[in-house]
Amino acid sequence: MSIQLNAAFDSGNIRLIDIDGDTVDVEIVADHQSDFFQWFHFRVAGAKGRTLTFRIVNAGKAAYAFGWPGYHARVSTDREAWRTTDGSYADGVFSFSHSFDSDVAWFAYFAPYSMERHADLIARMAAQPGVSHRELGQTLDGRAMDLLTLGTGPKQVWIYARQHPGESMAEWWAEGALEKLTDPDDASARALREKATFHIVPNMNPDGSFRGHLRTNAAGVNLNREWHAPTMEKSPEVYLVRAAMDETGCDFAMDVHGDEAIPANFLAGFEGIPSWTDELGEKYYAFGRNLAAATPLFQLEKGYDKSAPGQANLSMSTNQLAERFGAVSMTLEMPFKDHDPSPDAEFGWSPDRCKALAHACLDTLAGMIDEI
Repeated sequence: MSIQLNAAFDSGNIRLIDIDGDTVDVEIVADHQSDFFQWFHFRVAGAKGRTLTFRIVNAGKAAYAFGWPGYHARVSTDREAWRTTDGSYADGVFSFSHSFDSDVAWFAYFAPYSMERHADLIARMAAQPGVSHRELGQTLDGRAMDLLTLGTGPKQVWIYARQHPGESMAEWWAEGALEKLTDPDDASARALREKATFHIVPNMNPDGSFRGHLRTNAAGVNLNREWHAPTMEKSPEVYLVRAAMDETGCDFAMDVHGDEAIPANFLAGFEGIPSWTDELGEKYYAFGRNLAAATPLFQLEKGYDKSAPGQANLSMSTNQLAERFGAVSMTLEMPFKDHDPSPDAEFGWSPDRCKALAHACLDTLAGMIDEI
């Protein structure tokens, strides 16, 4: 049988360049109307009994090429369990190998979260007691912008995930958060529902997710640089969500992402906004300290540099919401690699651990919600 590659499916992305014996050269396709690329997701058939080496020949031109060293691709034969492969990066080429004991296998930058799974999540959660669903509007490709709301308390909590569609770990996290919040036997969730109203957007970028993009929407726009002045023509996703936030107000906000280079989970805050106060900032810092104390899946040592006073980029959601509402606002970053302080050699950072971190984040919020 000849080897066959295919990426013509939900979130698929690869282009075959050449097959020479057991070496397969491929390249990642850039986001539509954009130079960003790094997400890949493809299927291989016809290789049972062989060991193939895949070479991503344009890896050195990827958006975050500095993230390839130490990274391991994911592979699955059932599209449920995604294990790590080997991996090496040299001379602008990222390579990994796989020994096929099945007729077909799938490879991805991280465990994919398909738009079909998203539809299943919306259906399952919208049917839960106390949960309401609202379609805020539609994307440029005509996909629904889904908002799930639950809880009866006065504190307004906004959680939104996957502004950058290739960061699929963000929607795995959102699924875990929703599962916990709708659990009738979970004491922390019950307390949170009584003290807060949760507004959750599990996928901020449905078009980019389906198209197999790394970072942008259907117009090639990075949504997390649109929060100061979104438009329905370029960034309807942000326009619709920010308008809904203006309706409710916002006391606490978490923007859920993935990071290509740093092998750990960490938070980024809103230092540098014009209206920064130490009192508001301390609530953000306390959340991080409490989360690190609660779970080995979070740490405080690694992360991004802080913005200087007055230098925050207000086009980014975390800064915009802190400035706009006085919210305790933060970005959660999870790794494409592994959480080195508590590694998993078989699965790396994984969907199950995304969900476990979501549970820890909500438990931490439950312990602080009165002070938010």
